[in-house]
Amino acid sequence: MTQEAVMEKGHTRDRVTPLSFETPVYKKSREYRIDPDLVLKNRGICINPDAPEVEYYKILRTRIQQQAKKKKLNTLMITSPNKNEGKTITSINMGFVFAREFNQTVLLVDCDFKGQDIHKYLGINHEHSLIDYFLHGVPLNDLIIWPGIEKLTLISGDETVVNSTEILSSEAMEALVTEMGQRYSDRYVFFDAPPVLERSEAISMAPMMDGIIMVVEARVTPKADIEKAVSLLPPDKFLGFVLNKKS
Repeated sequence: MTQEAVMEKGHTRDRVTPLSFETPVYKKSREYRIDPDLVLKNRGICINPDAPEVEYYKILRTRIQQQAKKKKLNTLMITSPNKNEGKTITSINMGFVFAREFNQTVLLVDCDFKGQDIHKYLGINHEHSLIDYFLHGVPLNDLIIWPGIEKLTLISGDETVVNSTEILSSEAMEALVTEMGQRYSDRYVFFDAPPVLERSEAISMAPMMDGIIMVVEARVTPKADIEKAVSLLPPDKFLGFVLNKKS
């Protein structure tokens, strides 16, 4: 699989200057050392910094950083018109590439509450997810996983729920998104959201985000679906597309 980026439009660490940036120590996070070979097999190609596809993601990173100079872009939602168009693996690969930037960190948040996949793609066996924060009062720090990659953490697990729209459209979710985006000014938070046209969660979450990226599959995603999906999202939040090519 190759990717082409096309842009159209719990840790006690203080903000420091780029020249003195220090990699955070994840003492409060659960540690799971991932298997790079398994991640590559699951299309997490950007775990290998020398992979040719990394350059496409670097372009995407640069375009987002350019937009971030004009407005705050700490919280980004990654979605797609339909399922199986590559949004989750795009989120993961973005996480790998953004975490390599010298003076920033990344948090990946799995928000597909009816079937979370981020931890599965990474080969992480983890039961709990963000659902436990809302329904069972589990502290956020207890849900954060460090996969052994510097400056990258994630929240994803097997826990699912039927009424996910009610959670993701709640004031509690809005407050959490704000808190995640404001806690560290040098952190990007990527929310892997459900497809726009198949479920209502992404539409509910969209106004809470600083920006939105849509993944479409080359020569597969119908143009009508793309246009309809974009029309359901706030135009001032929409940053552009990632064109996903399967080989």
